[in-house]
Amino acid sequence: MKLYHGSTEQIESPRIIKSNRFLDFGYGFYTTTSLEQATRWAQIKKQRIQSPKAYVNIYEVDDRFLEILPNVQQFPYANEAWLEFIINNRRGQETHIYDCVKGAVADDTLYETLSLYESGVLSVEDTVKRLRVHHLFDQISFHNDHALAKLTFVEAVEV
Repeated sequence: MKLYHGSTEQIESPRIIKSNRFLDFGYGFYTTTSLEQATRWAQIKKQRIQSPKAYVNIYEVDDRFLEILPNVQQFPYANEAWLEFIINNRRGQETHIYDCVKGAVADDTLYETLSLYESGVLSVEDTVKRLRVHHLFDQISFHNDHALAKLTFVEAVEV
């Protein structure tokens, strides 16, 4: 299976870097099965830091790697457990010991819905219902060196 990572750098050897902001699934190396989503992430990062270049890094991984790793959390769709997990991570309240986490991306276009939920305006059910009408790309985050070792770098393509 191919996984993609959008960046302003070519990343042959991925590592876990603590971000200066809280992310959906916590600190980790984030990938997606969507070339479109990775390209979008690369372009956003390029604009955000005024970089001259943007890349989609392409990796190969065994199709069964999520079954092989001992400690994986998967959210097959946007549901209450997924919502609580990402909200807690974005608040910096969630700590977990997962090798990988796979689930939908709660991207910045959904920020208003998440804000309404956090402020108590929307219930969990209403929030999940609103999120399901959006096309949600997937993300797979790697949280330790053991998991990262499953990735094999193929190439980096400038976008």
